[in-house]
Amino acid sequence: MLVVQRRNKIRGILLQQGSVKVADLVHEFDVSEETIRRDLNLLEQEGLIEKNYGGAILVDESLSEIPTILPIQQRKSQHFKEKDAIGKKAAQLVQEDQIVILDAGSTTWCVARHLKHAQSLTVITNGITVAEECSHIDDSSVFLIGGKLIKKSMSLVGPQAEIELKKYNADFVFLGASGISLRKGFTSSDIYEAEMKRAMIATGQKVVIVADHTKFRKQSLLSFGNFEEVDMLITSDLADDSILKEIEKLEVNIIVCATGGNSSH
Repeated sequence: MLVVQRRNKIRGILLQQGSVKVADLVHEFDVSEETIRRDLNLLEQEGLIEKNYGGAILVDESLSEIPTILPIQQRKSQHFKEKDAIGKKAAQLVQEDQIVILDAGSTTWCVARHLKHAQSLTVITNGITVAEECSHIDDSSVFLIGGKLIKKSMSLVGPQAEIELKKYNADFVFLGASGISLRKGFTSSDIYEAEMKRAMIATGQKVVIVADHTKFRKQSLLSFGNFEEVDMLITSDLADDSILKEIEKLEVNIIVCATGGNSSH
């Protein structure tokens, strides 16, 4: 098992149980006590845990409801349940043997979490954590677009990545957004990520935006798509109903998910 895989599994155990013991982790992963202590030192540096005698506890007990945390999600973990409901609904659109493009982001990562039902899937992504999650889908082919790494989002961007995207034709393209406004459409806070999203839109038969309620009535640095270019918007019942109605008038199919995980139109 790779070091990063072991540490992600330790994060998962912590987030489910709220605490861990060094001895239990040594037995679980068949490694030395020194190795586990190094892992816990790193998690403490991330601010996730506080070490104590013989183990560690979560700094914030509210995180115990989250099954796993990846680097791109640490800033936004308070909206995990909402994003996971959105991701689950989006994943239900996908069928076996289809080609899917996912951009890098915490909500598209939630889409990836729920794609395991669709075997023989071809996934193209510029997100390192998204690619890792999709590696667990049985009989899937995962293509990671190459380019310059943006560490804050663990995404690969740049002209090389955009050229590579032109090779593909996807059944679905799933994209996150930093902001959604009636005036500017779908926006991103990063110029390179905006260009990647534009390139992805050009490859898809169906373009789906996945966004939690905090993204509405916000306008980030750059527009990457207008309402005419998007087929579907999936959000939650926490989103402002008045703006959803305005977007629906622009012929975007909107799906609203209940925050508990159920969905309705």
